[in-house]
Amino acid sequence: MASDLSFACDCGTVTGTLRVTAGEGDHVVCHCTDCQNLTHHLGHAQLLDAHGGTPLYQTRCARMRIDTGREQLACLHLTDAPTLRWYAACCRTPLFNSFKNGKLPFITILTAACDPARREQIFGQPRGHLFTQDAIGDASHLPKMGTPTLMRRFFVRAIKDILSGDRRKAALFDAKTLEPIATPRRLTGEERQALNHTRTGAAPAP
Repeated sequence: MASDLSFACDCGTVTGTLRVTAGEGDHVVCHCTDCQNLTHHLGHAQLLDAHGGTPLYQTRCARMRIDTGREQLACLHLTDAPTLRWYAACCRTPLFNSFKNGKLPFITILTAACDPARREQIFGQPRGHLFTQDAIGDASHLPKMGTPTLMRRFFVRAIKDILSGDRRKAALFDAKTLEPIATPRRLTGEERQALNHTRTGAAPAP
């Protein structure tokens, strides 16, 4: 059974709908340093939980559509890794994660952007926590989800999107070229270093 779940940036300019089908996606909490740095860079560190976790839902790329504010979508690379971090330029709300282009299809949405009245009911409890070695404080009690398990489930969805042609229906990429609809920006080394100091609370080197 499928449910439509609305999402929006903080100021309501970017809105859309996510089609959630039981068993098709993964609700997880990621504690990696990149997810933590993203919220600090965009001024939304309040989205992190007490252990620096970001609740996410990863699903097939064509299950998300943008209804308004498409022109306000922006994206960046935090590091040299191929992950694209998408946000609303109007209010700097972090929204999605994706691959650098639509050739490897998936969409991950930050659940904080989704309708708060319905998201817990529709997503259910997280399957587990990722990269707990990067968590803030003692995370030994958190139920873990191994990266191999996540990747295995991820590739099943990606193959379905490639074989079905759904990767050309992804809202974040041009249907013909599979390139992102916004020009990515890559953080500089200085910006990354400053973020790491902000996240850890350490003073920058003189």
